[in-house]
Amino acid sequence: MLLNATHNDHGHEHDATEALFSSLFRQHEHRLYTLAVRLTKSDQAAKDIIQDVFLKLWEHRSAMKAIDNMEAWLYRVTENKVIDFLRKAAADSRLRQRIWDRLQHNLNEAEQKVAAKEYNQIIKTAIDQLPPQRRLIYQLNKEEGLNYQQIADELQLSRHTVKNQLFSAVQSVRRFISRSSRFFSIFF
Repeated sequence: MLLNATHNDHGHEHDATEALFSSLFRQHEHRLYTLAVRLTKSDQAAKDIIQDVFLKLWEHRSAMKAIDNMEAWLYRVTENKVIDFLRKAAADSRLRQRIWDRLQHNLNEAEQKVAAKEYNQIIKTAIDQLPPQRRLIYQLNKEEGLNYQQIADELQLSRHTVKNQLFSAVQSVRRFISRSSRFFSIFF
């Protein structure tokens, strides 16, 4: 009988604690949510924060009656949870920005390498399409760094012929690159 009475007292105390908790929730939930949403600018974050606040209150339910100013306690816990959220969001934002910057840098580098490789391939194709003597003059000038006179001496041509052949070669390469660039711009 004593055990039963203790159980009833304990059950009644539990019911009273639940009733007090429900009453506090109904009384403060909307104002705390409004504060949290105003500070976080996020409906979902505010809902999560308020859930955490009332979860903390429930976890401290045995001390609920000992809290002198419940409204101040709830606001303080809400503010702390908002501050935690904002710190984490700021850290996440900085981390995301660093990752994004690194990714963009790597992508730009990769794109530049691919573009350079494609451009070099276009130039090589353009040079390969030149007539043999013009191709040789172009390569001696652009790749070997020889001037008109050095090329003329080596190939036993006049300086004027070398100059004209090189001019024609450069024009042909430029036209080919221009046509190829328009072709590539269609796809990119």
